[in-house]
Amino acid sequence: MSVTHESASVAGVETRGRSLTGSLGVTAIVFMVVAAAAPLTVVGGAAPLGILLGNGVGFPSLYAFSAVVLLLFSVGLAAMTQHVPKPGAFFTFVGYGLGRKAGLSTAYLALLTYTTIQVSVFGYIGYLLSVTVTGLGGPDLAWPIWSLVTVAVVGVLGFRHIDLSSKVLGVLLLGEVGIVLVLVAAVVISGGPEGLSLAPFEPSNVLSGSPGVGLMFAIAAFIGFEATAIFRDEAREPNRTIPRATYVAVIGIGVFYTLASWGLVMAWGPSQALAVAAEDPGAMILVTTAKYLGTAGEIIMNVLLITSMFACVLSFHNVITRYQHSMSNAGALPRKVSAVHPRHLSPHVSSFVQTVTSVVLVLVFAALGLDPVLQVFTWFAGVATLAIAILMAITSIAVVVYFVRTRKDKRIWNTVIAPVLGFIGLVGSAVVIGLNFPMLVGDVDAAGAPAFGIVSGVLLGLIVLALTAGWVQGAVLKRSRPAVYATLTEAISE
Repeated sequence: MSVTHESASVAGVETRGRSLTGSLGVTAIVFMVVAAAAPLTVVGGAAPLGILLGNGVGFPSLYAFSAVVLLLFSVGLAAMTQHVPKPGAFFTFVGYGLGRKAGLSTAYLALLTYTTIQVSVFGYIGYLLSVTVTGLGGPDLAWPIWSLVTVAVVGVLGFRHIDLSSKVLGVLLLGEVGIVLVLVAAVVISGGPEGLSLAPFEPSNVLSGSPGVGLMFAIAAFIGFEATAIFRDEAREPNRTIPRATYVAVIGIGVFYTLASWGLVMAWGPSQALAVAAEDPGAMILVTTAKYLGTAGEIIMNVLLITSMFACVLSFHNVITRYQHSMSNAGALPRKVSAVHPRHLSPHVSSFVQTVTSVVLVLVFAALGLDPVLQVFTWFAGVATLAIAILMAITSIAVVVYFVRTRKDKRIWNTVIAPVLGFIGLVGSAVVIGLNFPMLVGDVDAAGAPAFGIVSGVLLGLIVLALTAGWVQGAVLKRSRPAVYATLTEAISE
C-alpha cells in the first residue's frame, strides 16, 4: 500500500489531493460502522430509556420499523456508490445530485452529526469510568478527566493506520454482541417469568405511551451504519465492498436490536418490564444480566459496556477524520487537513484536528457544569438523531435527482422507488423527532407536553447553523474563489 497523489481537471482547473489507501473488506468495514452504532450501549442504555420514555413494551417494534426505513434508504445509497467513485458519502452524493452548495451544507451537517454523537458518548464514558474506578477503590476523579483520557487513547489509534482500528473494533464488537446473545439465549431457555410472546409487536403496545419519543431512541441506535461509503478509498474492490457492507450493517443492526430488546422485555415479562426500567433504566441491563447470568456475567457486562462506548467513539473518530479529509481535498477546509501520514497512511492531521475539537468540547461542557449523562449525552445524542434523519432525507432526494438526470442506472426500484419510500419514512421520522425534541431536554409545559424553550431552541439552532454555514461558504467560494468552487465535489450541476 502507498500514498498516491491524484490530480483531476474540473472546468479547466487542476486540483491535487492526497488519497487514502487500504484493503478493507466487507467484514472490517462492517465492524467499524456497527461499532459506531455501539450495540451494547444501545441495548443497555437506549433500549431501557425507549421502554421507559417511549412506547413501553412495544419499543422493540420501533427498531424493526427503523431498520425497514433505513434499508430503503440504503438501496439508493448503494446504487450511488457504483457511479460516484468518491469517499465523501453525504457530502459527495448530495453534491452530485443537488449541486455544490447543497453538498457543502450536508457536509457541515454531517460533521455536526458525528461530532455531537461522539462527544455525547465521551461524556457518558467519562461518567462510567469515574463511577467504576471509584467503586473499585481507585482515585475519585471527575468525569472530564476520564473523558480526556479516552480522547487521548482514541487520538493515538486514529493517528495510526485504519487496519489497527478495525482490528481493535472487531475484538470489542465481538465481545459486546456475544454477551448480549448469551443473555437472550438464557432468557429464551428459561422461558421468562411470563413465558415467551410477541407482545412487543402487538399494535396496542406499539402505539402505547409516546411512540414519537421511542422512535427518537430507535433511529439514534442506527447512527453510523451509513458511513460505509466514507471508507471507499481504503476498501478492497469498493464497488462491491461498500454496497455489501451497507446492507449487512443495516440488516444486522436491525435484527440484533430487535432481538435484544425483545429479550430484555421477555426477561421480566410484558407486565413488569416498564416497572423495572422505571426503577433505574441505566442499570436495567446489569440487573437483568445478574438475574440470568449471575455475578460473573454482570461484571463482564459492565466491562463490555465501557468498551462498547470506547469502540463507538473510536469508530466515529475515524469517520469524522475522513469527512474532514474529503472536504479538504475538495477545497472546503484548509489544505493541510488532507495530508496523509507517509508511514501509517492515515489522515493524521485531520485526526489531530478532531482530537483537539473533542478536548475543547469536553472542557467547555465541564466548565458549564453540564451533567455528563442527563445533559451532555442526552442533549447532543438528540441533536445527532434529528440531524442524521435530515441528512438521509436530503441524500435520498439527491439520489433520485442524480439518476433521473443522468439515466446512468435504469433500475427504477434502486434509483427511484426505494429512495422515495426511504425519503418519506425519514421525513416522517424527522418531523416526529423534532416535535418531541423538547421533551428530551426537559422543555415541557405545565401539562408535561413538549414546549420549545431556550435549550431546545439553541440545540436545534445548531442544525440550522450547520446547513447555513455550508451554503454560505459555497456562495462565497463561487464569487471569490471560482477555481476552488468549480472543484467542490466535482458536481456536474449547479
